[in-house]
Amino acid sequence: MITSMTLLILSLVALYIGAGWLVQGSSALALKAKISPLVIGLTIVAFGTSAPELAVNLNATLSGREDMAIGNIIGSNIFNIGVILGISATICPIQAKKQLLRIDIPVLLAATLLLAIFLWNGTLGRTEGLFFLSGIIIYTLFSLFHSRKHGEGPNQELEEQPKHWAFDILSIIGGLAVLVFASRLLVDNAVSIAKELGVSEAVIGLTIVAAGTSMPELATSIVAAYKRKTDIAIGNIVGSNLFNILAVAGSCSLIHPIDTQNIDNIDLMVMTALSVLLLPLVKSGQKISRTEGIVLILSYVIYMFWLLRAPLWSTP
Repeated sequence: MITSMTLLILSLVALYIGAGWLVQGSSALALKAKISPLVIGLTIVAFGTSAPELAVNLNATLSGREDMAIGNIIGSNIFNIGVILGISATICPIQAKKQLLRIDIPVLLAATLLLAIFLWNGTLGRTEGLFFLSGIIIYTLFSLFHSRKHGEGPNQELEEQPKHWAFDILSIIGGLAVLVFASRLLVDNAVSIAKELGVSEAVIGLTIVAAGTSMPELATSIVAAYKRKTDIAIGNIVGSNLFNILAVAGSCSLIHPIDTQNIDNIDLMVMTALSVLLLPLVKSGQKISRTEGIVLILSYVIYMFWLLRAPLWSTP
């Protein structure tokens, strides 16, 4: 147990480092290509911080750990809104740009509702996976087109990229390599811990793995909140949750249809409810206040209290 826990912690650290290299390299390349900071935040940075979820879930799916894979997606989205956005708002009230309110959050709501509907019968097939992957491609292309149409170029500060593009490529490759290795380590040791504790892999996916793979989002959003760049904080969460559904769930179900026997519909309802709650929270003065941030955190605590006492425990 101690060895598995130590290796799990080390794998989480490695995932954080790998995601950091990936985000740094891909962001630098995007800036050299004159892509706007807003699009970088909603797509490249958000997608990069979700790379641990993608690596872990692909590994879990290929290993037949479908409950852990889908549990990680649902748990990460709940953690991102309840904990990360909640903490960010308590640090600094979050101001949301109109684009998030009019385009990105509604797209996230639509994707979340579709995932809940598709998973209601306990399965996610290849057709749904292909639909989701098509969605993330369309969303990314639209974001890029919308940015260029409205003339949102990179600012001068972000344009200063002294390193050669070859360094960015090496950073991306190194980050991906670390993510692949660390994801395997994380899945194997999470399964080992689940067996030792006698809990289902779904619970491990919804809690330990979900929180662990969301560490890049946590670090990014908290730093952004401290620097009062709150649009980056909420943009990172919206983009990451969207990536988790469209790209991660889409890729996993396309590779192998996902059968989720131990994911309770209440988990789907909590994920959907928190996503739907984003819209009225942001609409109220176009910001999320500190009080509302505390409410989000308490919502997650209540969900964890229910989850760890729900009949999801399985015999080893």
